[in-house]
Amino acid sequence: MLTIGEVAAYAGVTVRAVRHYHAKGLLPEPERDHSGYRRYDAAVVVELIRIRTLAEAGVPLARVRELLLADAVEFAAAVADIDARLRAEIRQRQRLRDRIARLAAGDHVALPPQLVEFLDRLRALGVDERIVRVERDGWIPLVAHSPERVSELIARKREQIDDPALIDFYLTLGRALDRPDDRRLVELADKMAAYITRLADDEGADYLNDLDIEPPLVKLLDALAFDAWPPARRLTELLKERGWSGWTELEHVGPPAVADNPESG
Repeated sequence: MLTIGEVAAYAGVTVRAVRHYHAKGLLPEPERDHSGYRRYDAAVVVELIRIRTLAEAGVPLARVRELLLADAVEFAAAVADIDARLRAEIRQRQRLRDRIARLAAGDHVALPPQLVEFLDRLRALGVDERIVRVERDGWIPLVAHSPERVSELIARKREQIDDPALIDFYLTLGRALDRPDDRRLVELADKMAAYITRLADDEGADYLNDLDIEPPLVKLLDALAFDAWPPARRLTELLKERGWSGWTELEHVGPPAVADNPESG
């Protein structure tokens, strides 16, 4: 005969667990010996292992009690159901493991490979990492909104960054991040207005705003940029003075004001 501590050890559970199973009616309490101690036979170890295994598989104790009383056919069917659930959980956990592993890949977590290549291209051109992050954060909701257009949109961005004027704007913006005084913002507005105007002349005004972005998403993308770099709001004011309104979506609002040479600086 075995003591409660011995059966608990053999079954891989705690003494407290054995007592809990007694209280829940899962395991009958044995008679006490003349010294007042409970004494268990070896069969109790097997029963404890069954209870422990089912409980660890996530089966509620009330259901465990039912299964212990079930016949062989019902028990086998229940075990098959438990196994199917565990397999589904394993697949889900594997997917989570894959996603966790991808966190180390940075941009690869939420962006398609061709967009990651674009962001890496910006870095290679010397664009400030803070600007790259703003670009990345803006692309995430855009990709979610129009996944079918990703290839087209990225192809356009690749063409645009081949333009020295756009890279010059990015580099000037990088210098202004830490010192966003009005002189630098005016320089940025001049460069940006000159680039947008030339792009509209070369490609047509519709080229600037053919992304078909819903107004709430436009507002979100604008907010992402403004929160990342508050002086961007002042830049939009200066840009409006030069004939262009907006940020994510641009609108020609009139002839540009006379500005400094956009190639200066």
